[in-house]
Amino acid sequence: MKEVKIETVLQVYDDINELPKAIQNLMHTAIEARENAYAPYSKFNVGAALLLDNSIEVIGSNQENACFPSGLCAERTAIYYASAKYPKAKILKMAITASSQNQVTDQPIPPCGACRQSIAEYEVKQKQPIEIYFMGAKGKVVKSNSLANLLPLLFENSVL
Repeated sequence: MKEVKIETVLQVYDDINELPKAIQNLMHTAIEARENAYAPYSKFNVGAALLLDNSIEVIGSNQENACFPSGLCAERTAIYYASAKYPKAKILKMAITASSQNQVTDQPIPPCGACRQSIAEYEVKQKQPIEIYFMGAKGKVVKSNSLANLLPLLFENSVL
């Protein structure tokens, strides 16, 4: 038997004002997208903003419906739209922010497992990492240089 240790390295900023100006702007775009979330059931609003290599920003917000698991998270809404609208563009950066209508979200909220797998798919497809920044409604912001930091044992198409 062999033991394998996997480590994740993330950068943590005290708040949005510590981020580079371009990332602050991207996070503010995600915050605006969060305000457009349709989350009447979970009362958990999420916004995402992507920066593509063609300098276009694409947004997404979570969209729920009464048939619960058939809604879609903000991250996947943004990624799928970017891929449909700009199929040759690479995703360079992603900003994610989440807020709850039931409590204060002042801790960084990372992407869910399904979104991590979807982001991984696009990192593999474009052969380039995606910088991911995530936060709650306020407070610290976490930066990951790649989705691989958040999902280190990727399931990807090479095994199919």
